[in-house]
Amino acid sequence: MILPTIVTTTSTVTKRNELLEMIRAINQFIGLYVRELMNTFRNPAVVILSIVQPMLWIVFFGSSFAYAPVSFLTDFFQTDNYVAFLLSGQLATSMLFVGMFSSLSLIQDKKSGYVRRIMITPTRNYIIFLSKVFGATTRGMLQVPIVFIGVMILGVQIPDAIGLMMFLFSLLLLSLGLSSIYLLLTMSSSDWQIPTLISNFINLPLMFASTALFPNVNFPLWMQTISNLNPVSFSSTFGREIIFAGNISEVSWIYFYYLLIFAGIMLIVGIVVANKTLKID
Repeated sequence: MILPTIVTTTSTVTKRNELLEMIRAINQFIGLYVRELMNTFRNPAVVILSIVQPMLWIVFFGSSFAYAPVSFLTDFFQTDNYVAFLLSGQLATSMLFVGMFSSLSLIQDKKSGYVRRIMITPTRNYIIFLSKVFGATTRGMLQVPIVFIGVMILGVQIPDAIGLMMFLFSLLLLSLGLSSIYLLLTMSSSDWQIPTLISNFINLPLMFASTALFPNVNFPLWMQTISNLNPVSFSSTFGREIIFAGNISEVSWIYFYYLLIFAGIMLIVGIVVANKTLKID
């Protein structure tokens, strides 16, 4: 009769320790995530510029087809308002630069010694990684409400509440995946030039070899291949279908599932790599 009691007690203690460890990890994540947000709002100029930049793209680039024949716009872009076509694509490409900010933030924290101070505590490496990813994603999502207000002035109809929520969720998934990739590529580096070089190497090909700015039907075959595998294309197309329909009744959910898998895989790979490669310099 004693043995079952001992086994039960040991099991209870183990479960309690696991629960305490989970609570500790959540508290560590919240603390680091809040710090990322505080760093974002500490420099209002950066916040304002990050919000204004996509609006400038939409206003100037979107106006490039302002006097195009309606028949051309309808045939080529499936809408008589190019801004409506551009909206989801511009927000998707903005998430490319969000990833660069996440890696720059990590390198800055390395140079200042902050990462070293965190890593000598019981904080796990993957907590640092996740706080950077979600911090950068939150920073990127700040621009979305302002952009929507701007495009409403330009005559774009905003989808219903459910459609808008799914649109935002797709951007969130894209940002999580892209931020994870950037951190993966710069996690073992302390050179601030590395994110800039990677940004120049990755961002432009991903932006132009996607459906963000134009349909890919007239792309050469090799660009179509890239576009069909490009997460920016899937986010752009999914959001565009919601904007055009005004709801989620006519969307192709395969795009959303792709983004869900993309974000999940990148986060998992990032957690594994962070635990192995993020070290005290």
